Amino acid sequence: MANIILLGPPGAGKGTQAKRLVDERAMVQLSTGDMLREAKTSGTEMGKRVAEVMARGDLVTDEIVIGLIAEKLTQGAAGGFIFDGFPRTLKQADALAGLLTSKGLTMDAAIELVVDDAALVGRIVKRAEDAKAAGQDVRHDDTPAVFEVRLRAYYKQTAPLIGYYWAKQSLVQIDGMADKDAVAAAIFKVIGKS
Repeated sequence: MANIILLGPPGAGKGTQAKRLVDERAMVQLSTGDMLREAKTSGTEMGKRVAEVMARGDLVTDEIVIGLIAEKLTQGAAGGFIFDGFPRTLKQADALAGLLTSKGLTMDAAIELVVDDAALVGRIVKRAEDAKAAGQDVRHDDTPAVFEVRLRAYYKQTAPLIGYYWAKQSLVQIDGMADKDAVAAAIFKVIGKS
């Protein structure tokens, strides 16, 4: 069992690699976006709080997100947890560390998928072109201008986390520009150590 954080800008392949870990290692992906959407319609007390906040158009507080993660951790995972999209700030990283400790769990690695920004923009443009050619909806944020804004926001928010996990000696950097199988093999090697 391993608990990991996947770090990397939009389009770096976090979702692709998380799906593989779920399928091949029985890990549970904790994506904050998915959890918020699920909670909103769940009818639980926490779900009602999420629905109210989202209905007002406000940002969901760290307290609520930590509460949702705490609920998921209580359910357990045979292969461990993948934190995707959380933490985003140093405050959230500290809160997650405290939560894991309170549950008797550890964070085994923060895995950063290191990518070349220019190549990443090309990857996103290709993803949009492929979707369009297949007759699928193109994500509104898969344009170079919008993507570059998202990329800047990611680095502004996440750069401190890279230093945070490096200082804790839990940061592992993997070449996110390698092919999918090579990236997966590198992640599996890290998890094999835990």
